[in-house]
Amino acid sequence: MRIDILALDGVFDTGLAALLDVFGTANELMPDQAPLVVRPVGVRRRVFTHHGLRVPVQPAHEGPPPDVLVAPALGSKTPEALGAALQRADVRDAIELLGERGAGGSRLAAACTGTFMLAASGALDGHQATTTWWLAPFFRQRYPRVELDESRMLVPSGSLVTAGAAVAHLDLALWLLRQLSPASAGIVARYLMIDGRPSQAAYAISDHLAHADPLIERYEAWARSHLAQGFSLPDAARAIGSSERTLARRLQRVLGKTPLSYFQDLRVEFAVHRLQTSRDSVDAIAAEVGYADGVTLRTLLRRRLGQGVREIRGRQAGGS
Repeated sequence: MRIDILALDGVFDTGLAALLDVFGTANELMPDQAPLVVRPVGVRRRVFTHHGLRVPVQPAHEGPPPDVLVAPALGSKTPEALGAALQRADVRDAIELLGERGAGGSRLAAACTGTFMLAASGALDGHQATTTWWLAPFFRQRYPRVELDESRMLVPSGSLVTAGAAVAHLDLALWLLRQLSPASAGIVARYLMIDGRPSQAAYAISDHLAHADPLIERYEAWARSHLAQGFSLPDAARAIGSSERTLARRLQRVLGKTPLSYFQDLRVEFAVHRLQTSRDSVDAIAAEVGYADGVTLRTLLRRRLGQGVREIRGRQAGGS
């Protein structure tokens, strides 16, 4: 398998290194297997990482098309910085290259903010994808044709695969390796001590996501103060000065959730925090978030845990 890793100025150091280390470790540990041919490629001759390290790249258009072209993250961490980076001439050239390689039959992969370049190429239109969780509202705003689920760590869709934030580059590299050899992927994961992390939801900070939009920020504040009283869409809309329809549409556009599902997320988040930081029983904590007993809360907690376990098992079997 030939894998090209698209390195641009400002590439996220850890992301680039994670990809190279996983593929390099696979070649070292499995010498009897056909080696992976891995090249850092660029659309410019001189490339430096986000922290100023020189990356020796080969011209991206040189040689036959790769089996896989991977777009690691840029170092930009805010919507403003990322928006500016996406306007750079070299980044626009990289986006064009992704489109060309995808049309030519190469598998396309991206992680973290690299998913923005893949989406900008049009390749993700109509496909499911994930991205770095805290930039999900910005992603939805720019690429409404992509079916985004930022709670997932890894999302394959046809010949495309996207991964979530930062260290999800490891998950992406292992997934690509698993398509070639599940045994190799398992061995590399053990040697590098890479644990399965099927969801980004545990890492997401609800406050941060809510602050992406003033209306949602007001709704989040209302919801947190009414966890014990229970959900009421009319009351919420009235309290924050919005219509029910506007609130529902805004939440769907920014967070990809309904008002009720986001309210439930905040309930579970609060309950998990209380379970971790107090000795109160599940029944007592359930009352704090508006449930008559602990049965419903236990069900929600098991559902969240069960989803994670199912995704891990799917990945171990060679799925997503």
